[in-house]
Amino acid sequence: MTEPDPNDVQVSDSGSTLRRLSGPVEARRVDLALLAPERNVGADWRPAGEAPFLTAGDPVLWLYGRGIDPMRVVRDDERGLVAWLAAESEIVAWHPADGRSVRDVPLAERFAVDRAPVVQRWRGGGVLRIAPTGKPWSVWLFWEDDGSFAGHYVNLELPHTRRDGETATRDLTLDLWLEPDGELWLKDADEVAAAVAVGRYTQAQADEIHAAAQWARVDLVEGRDWPLDDEWIAWRPPAGWATPVLPDTEVVRQARRTTLRP
Repeated sequence: MTEPDPNDVQVSDSGSTLRRLSGPVEARRVDLALLAPERNVGADWRPAGEAPFLTAGDPVLWLYGRGIDPMRVVRDDERGLVAWLAAESEIVAWHPADGRSVRDVPLAERFAVDRAPVVQRWRGGGVLRIAPTGKPWSVWLFWEDDGSFAGHYVNLELPHTRRDGETATRDLTLDLWLEPDGELWLKDADEVAAAVAVGRYTQAQADEIHAAAQWARVDLVEGRDWPLDDEWIAWRPPAGWATPVLPDTEVVRQARRTTLRP
């Protein structure tokens, strides 16, 4: 029996577990209805990819459940939404209510701990995000400090729904990381298993999340779908773009109170 290569599993600086993917893979139809209970916006939201569309340069609030990322539109049409999150943008995130960071919470407790909203700055450089219409993922493009391309992060999430200047989705925990040389990694499969163990996901939901990763691997990565086009690697935000700000809503006010508490 061949021992697994220890280099096929790595832990990132943030504590995420990554497993190298290789060999043939087949995708199957993903039952998105099983994941629909994760959505927490009302029925008045329309599917993404339908008019009216936003114009390049417009602000847009990218909502991850109750999280809020103020971004600026690069392109918005039937194909999907492309938006820019500027470095140091103020965002609303939901962290453990006791003040710990998510990665400081033991894995067995991570999906059961109480959460509270906080306002924080987006760390690192700006990120370009592409949400293809109807797909349970978005593609994030990262660059190194010297401007060289760092890779594509495939964030598994619910297909986006839209309303006015907002786009809403919900993170599905599992992710893919695609190196510039084509090497592909599966990220945080251990977190999905931990979420099942505490009842955050059912096993059936976890199976569909993993199936979504296989779908992304086949259609996006192996199929070289348009979010991976070189035009996005070469794209840079216009010099005159101001950084959008968080709205003055009760959720944001609560997050500011949480952040500023002693």
